[in-house]
Amino acid sequence: MKRFPVALQPYTIRDHLSKDFLGSLTRVAEIGYQSLELGPPPEGISLAEMKAHLDHLGLKTMGAHAGLEQLQHDLDSITDYLQEMHARYVTLSCRFESKAHVLEMAEVFNQIGQRCHERGVQFLYHNHDWEFVKFDGVYALDLLLEHTDPALVQMELDVYWVARGGENPQAFLAKLQDRCPVLHLKDMEAGDEQFFAEVGEGILDIPAILQVAEQVGVKHLVVEQDLSRRDPMDSIAISLQNLQQLGVVEG
Repeated sequence: MKRFPVALQPYTIRDHLSKDFLGSLTRVAEIGYQSLELGPPPEGISLAEMKAHLDHLGLKTMGAHAGLEQLQHDLDSITDYLQEMHARYVTLSCRFESKAHVLEMAEVFNQIGQRCHERGVQFLYHNHDWEFVKFDGVYALDLLLEHTDPALVQMELDVYWVARGGENPQAFLAKLQDRCPVLHLKDMEAGDEQFFAEVGEGILDIPAILQVAEQVGVKHLVVEQDLSRRDPMDSIAISLQNLQQLGVVEG
């Protein structure tokens, strides 16, 4: 099976970061991650300071998330940041109120995607479960994919949220040939609560998902766990170890 670069989405360790930002990044590197999906530093830490620390740790930045307001009205700030960090992807999530809203936002996303493309950045859409509401019998996410340019609006599919939305993650991923360069990996506990689990510790078929990821051209895996029953640092270590045992981690 293909080996992928594996990044961490630092939202997983947000409480640690709020207490000791640079120290927490050090722990992430010690656990074995080689890259991050990381936005600009918090107040009190300069970009130069964060960049120097990441360089010292050997941690790369592969992309960042951004809000709709920023992407519509201050896109240069996030694309400047990504260029400074030698990162490729900027990612957005959104809620949709109706079919008309999906179609309206599809046009907005095409425009954002074009502007990102002109700056050498790839625009991605990150799903949750709420895109699996149906309008006229079609999932909002399918409508969005149908009405956006595949080159300008690509996916960062989140496999947990696909399952939470009632669909099979590997089957949905299989529809995204050459349109999902980044895959968010998280797992799900058994039971009605459908609580988050470390990758490889839950009920999702991670090996099958990774086989499809290779087939459709996924380039990066990103580990994220929104909530954890353990210390999040322990959770991210377990997820990485399980991926390493599957033989899919690059490096």
